[in-house]
Amino acid sequence: MNASILLNLQTRVVQTDKLTAAERHTIHALFDLGYGQANHGYLDQSLTKLRFLALAHDQETPVGFAVGDAVIAPLPRMAEPQCVILAGICCIAPGYRRLGLFTYLESLAIRESGVVRPEERSLSCGRMAHPASFRIIRGNPTVVPKYGHAPTEWQKEVGLCVAELYGVHLDPETFVVIGKGKPIGYPKIDIKVEEEEWLPFRSVNRDRGDSLLGIAWNPDAPEGW
Repeated sequence: MNASILLNLQTRVVQTDKLTAAERHTIHALFDLGYGQANHGYLDQSLTKLRFLALAHDQETPVGFAVGDAVIAPLPRMAEPQCVILAGICCIAPGYRRLGLFTYLESLAIRESGVVRPEERSLSCGRMAHPASFRIIRGNPTVVPKYGHAPTEWQKEVGLCVAELYGVHLDPETFVVIGKGKPIGYPKIDIKVEEEEWLPFRSVNRDRGDSLLGIAWNPDAPEGW
């Protein structure tokens, strides 16, 4: 992140089950600032599933938040429980975008879990409603879904397990998270996206509130993945 911007921001991480009414109002306002038809119910549901929220202020002005978590969980066909990183929704105010604040706040929230060990294998997961968000893991060779490559049975099983951790319904054939009948929200930002980047999203119905579940291993995948 741009160091000069970072030095001027105040950040803190709070547990989502201990948010005050004022803090909840702040993140709802940031959500409205970043999304048209922002679905507060979707955000509130995320706060019941993911334990940590990182919030950034510039002096007295809130400028961004990110929700995230990481857990040690059993995964199909794995001999031992694995570290599963669960990235959540992130909203950054205009004027503070494209500076790395998205990734920085998400990392703060996830790190608060205390279970992530950089030297150990982990599965990074996120629900994306737009190709620009998918870029974070799209270049990872272990990523699922990958357009033109049907998920294997093992990958489908892991995807369903991750969906359960998020508390959502997944179509394992497409890795589309089926929405609840209304939009999550539409980003108020113009992002240049190549046509090929939309291909994995062909089955995503944003008007229904769908998103795309992306998963990828770091630093490498288990044998046979």
